[in-house]
Amino acid sequence: MADVFELSIVLNLRESLSDEEIAELRWHLGLGDKPEILRLVTSFPVVVEDDCGEPVIENHPVPLLGRHGEAWKVDGALVSVLLCPEEGRHGSWALTVRQEIHPDEFESTGELLRWLATKADDRHRSSTGEVRLGWTRFYESHQYEPLVVRDDEVVWP
Repeated sequence: MADVFELSIVLNLRESLSDEEIAELRWHLGLGDKPEILRLVTSFPVVVEDDCGEPVIENHPVPLLGRHGEAWKVDGALVSVLLCPEEGRHGSWALTVRQEIHPDEFESTGELLRWLATKADDRHRSSTGEVRLGWTRFYESHQYEPLVVRDDEVVWP
């Protein structure tokens, strides 16, 4: 049995994103090159063994939402698409993501999702300030759970 979730994001982002933010977001989506300096998510800790066999923590940046192709557990395809304002209907960046995610990835991916929530178009905000990003689903379940950021924290399943 695997602990894999489907992560789906359907979001419009404000048009006012900087070129640096767009470049880094595109990298995280598997749509562009890695920027020289990472600002949205800066820490990618991985435990490795040093030359003496001792565990050490190293920083290994990886795109967080950049898998493309056939899904491993959730069926269908893994995709990430970002359309610029000129291509979208609403004059905002249109983002659609469907990925598989393991709970071990919740923390680092959550950091990117919290940033996305700060850039979300107002139509994704509730009267309580909660930001609706999409939904999650355990791979064996037919029940979808809302993916929201509430009080600057991602509400994971």
